Amino acid sequence: MNEFMKRAVELAYRGEGGADPNPLVGAVIVKNGRIIGEGWHKRCGDAHAEVNAFNSLTENCEGAEMFVTLEPCAHYGKTPPCALAVVKNKIKKVYVGIPDPNPKVSGKGIEIMKNAGIEVETGLMENECRELNKVFLKYIKTGLPYVHSKFAMSLDGKTACYTGESKWISCEDSRAEVQKLRNKYIGIMAGINTVLADDPQLTCRLENGRDPYRIIVDSSLKIPLSAKVIGNDGRCIVAAVSDDSERIKALEDKGVRVIKTKPENGRVDLKDLMQKLGALEINGILLEGGGTLNFAAIKSGIIDEVTAYIAPKIIGGSMAKTPFEGEGFAKIADCMQLTDLNVRKLGMDIVINGKAVQNVHGNS
Repeated sequence: MNEFMKRAVELAYRGEGGADPNPLVGAVIVKNGRIIGEGWHKRCGDAHAEVNAFNSLTENCEGAEMFVTLEPCAHYGKTPPCALAVVKNKIKKVYVGIPDPNPKVSGKGIEIMKNAGIEVETGLMENECRELNKVFLKYIKTGLPYVHSKFAMSLDGKTACYTGESKWISCEDSRAEVQKLRNKYIGIMAGINTVLADDPQLTCRLENGRDPYRIIVDSSLKIPLSAKVIGNDGRCIVAAVSDDSERIKALEDKGVRVIKTKPENGRVDLKDLMQKLGALEINGILLEGGGTLNFAAIKSGIIDEVTAYIAPKIIGGSMAKTPFEGEGFAKIADCMQLTDLNVRKLGMDIVINGKAVQNVHGNS
């Protein structure tokens, strides 16, 4: 049975860059041990995974089993309830990876199927299905974006030479993977210092990839009107505390959305910013900040996950930049901790990934 749910998980990942803020969902229909239909949720507003699986059937599915990564929906939204489609197609048994915590569903889909006489089993490959939808699960429960901090550094922990030169620390394979992350997350966030130093575009360079919303933390509105990150697609957001109405209007005339947050020591309050971004249905953010913003993100407790691309290079220099700067922690006990570690080799680099956990002071 795991092989069919594994296939459903694989299919679900194909929805990255299109499905959000909806969850990633894959569905596989099996009859007499053979896959006779499969599908995934491709884009928000389009057919859900279960419907796509039914539309791909190679034979009648009456009496078949379905493997689906997330509980079929039970409400009318942009599409009809998938639980009713399962009943209509006379599926005999449904294996559900995880229940849907969305209050509009939350067990109702399972109830509809059970009331129709369909056997339902939950929890198959539960951990994999939760990892698949880590962004959706946090967002639907809290209304806050899932924040994934990504950075590349040398073996001695430097993100640039003391001259500011940083291209390229990581290898080509690592840089290619980062483009996949930019496609995966609906938002990408950086600080004004990164914009002033590098003038990045912060776009996704994958073929048929999706450009994320580009969120610049710029308390004093220093961003040049000519900055590449502004673009011409209306997907640039500048977070500030400044009341400079003239400057705000100039940015808005360029298509920039300016979000004012509560001040935190004269700077953007990142917790408040997350609330405001969540209200805009920005459910996941790839944090590509410099040392100052990255440490502020730790202190504010917004980081959920960290990925470090570590290159086998030694840069040196007491003035060379590091991934996390700011004031730093005074005690080891206060440091951000990572759990669920995954370590792998990618090209010439070593990649370390882990989930952020709360420390005793409540910071991530």
